[in-house]
Amino acid sequence: MRTGSGPEAIDSDALAASRPAVGRLLRDYVILTKPAIMLLLLITTVPAMILAADGWPGTQLVIATLIGGMLASGGAGAVNMWIDRDIDQIMRRTQNRPIPGGRIPARHAAIFGFALGLGSGPWLYLTVNGLSALLALGAFGFYVFLYSMYLKRHTVHNTVLGGVAGAMPPLIGWAAVTDSITIAGLLLFFIVFYWQPPHFWALALALEKDYRDARIPMMPVVLGERETKRQTVLYSVLTLCVTLIFGAAGALGVIYFAVALAGGLGFCWFAVRMYRSEGLEGTRGMFRYSTLYLAALFAAMVIDRAVLG
Repeated sequence: MRTGSGPEAIDSDALAASRPAVGRLLRDYVILTKPAIMLLLLITTVPAMILAADGWPGTQLVIATLIGGMLASGGAGAVNMWIDRDIDQIMRRTQNRPIPGGRIPARHAAIFGFALGLGSGPWLYLTVNGLSALLALGAFGFYVFLYSMYLKRHTVHNTVLGGVAGAMPPLIGWAAVTDSITIAGLLLFFIVFYWQPPHFWALALALEKDYRDARIPMMPVVLGERETKRQTVLYSVLTLCVTLIFGAAGALGVIYFAVALAGGLGFCWFAVRMYRSEGLEGTRGMFRYSTLYLAALFAAMVIDRAVLG
């Protein structure tokens, strides 16, 4: 059906048909940014800012910091998918991603990712402060050039060392408020840093065949199932210890310590259960619990300081 007349007539059916295509394209660009990782940004950045400010740091500052963090995180995710396009074609879990699925040209994804990531620096410098801009650009550069291009493909320690970038959001949030790096800010960084390997190894164990086929030296491929599970227990215990040290250093109260102790012991219990089990038994529970644990831990920080403190 056409509306109007003559050469300027608009085919309304064609317009209607184009809308789903545009929606799918936008959705694919969102997928490039790895929104699940952006959720980690939100979970850890805002509580860190509240703790640093000893209360609400201001809506404008929070929004500006989150936008900058999302630019850095989303850009790193998109560039990572551009770099990993050969791997993604091999691994079953990633074959339908926008680039290997043929829905977004690799060059477009790279331009999109670098534009977002590099744009985080000027944005944070102009709206927040120079230190947060430097940390965001550092996290972007580390994830893209060190982790994606080298560590992931060349060392079994890729997950641990690559965790530096993933642990930066709370430190960026802390720096956004204080314009400094303090012991408390670094402890927040180490909470996420030590939490990441157990969280990811639970998934990597399930994807061992994919990583082996793609020749990626993840720990389950190189050192085997048993050693990966042993390391998971070790890093779970380290996470618990750092959360308790942070509680003491930050003078947090009973709410935080209750969640940190109970949640951390639960984290360790899931890790030990996985270690004692055969095959993939317990990996799904560990992966799911680890996400809820981190969210509950940072929520407890906010409740303890902003509500009860």
